[in-house]
Amino acid sequence: MIHIKLVDNIVLDEAYSYLQDPEAGGMDLFIGSVRNHALGKDVVKLEFEAYEPMAISEMKKLAQQAIEKWPLKKVLIIHALGEKQVGEPVVVIGTSSAHRQDAFESCRFLIDELKMTVPIWKKEYFTDQTVWVNAHP
Repeated sequence: MIHIKLVDNIVLDEAYSYLQDPEAGGMDLFIGSVRNHALGKDVVKLEFEAYEPMAISEMKKLAQQAIEKWPLKKVLIIHALGEKQVGEPVVVIGTSSAHRQDAFESCRFLIDELKMTVPIWKKEYFTDQTVWVNAHP
C-alpha cells in the first residue's frame, strides 16, 4: 500500500504501474522537475542531498497520515538525490483512491508536507553562483 524510495533516477512508468489498482477510479501523480530559472536567474542544474534514514522515516509518516485521512488504495513517494539537469524529474508523489477528490487532496497534502518536513536539501546552480535553497546541516 505504501511505496517510498530515494533514488538516483526516477522512472515514471514505475510510479504509474505501482499506483494502479482495480478498486481505484482515481489516480493523482505529481511530478516535480528541474526548471530553468529561479530568483530571476538561469538555473544550470540542481543537486539534492538527504539524511536518508530520517528522510525515509519521515516520508513513511506522511504516507501513513494520508492513509489515515483519506480512503487511499496506494501511496507513492519517490525523491531523487544527486545532480539533476533542467527538465529531469526530482520528485514523484502519487496516490490512488476510489474517487478522484481523495486522490487530488492527498497528493497535494503529501508534496506540501514533504517540502516542509523531510530532510532533503536542494542546492541551485546558477550561471554566477550556487545557493542552498533550504537550511543544510
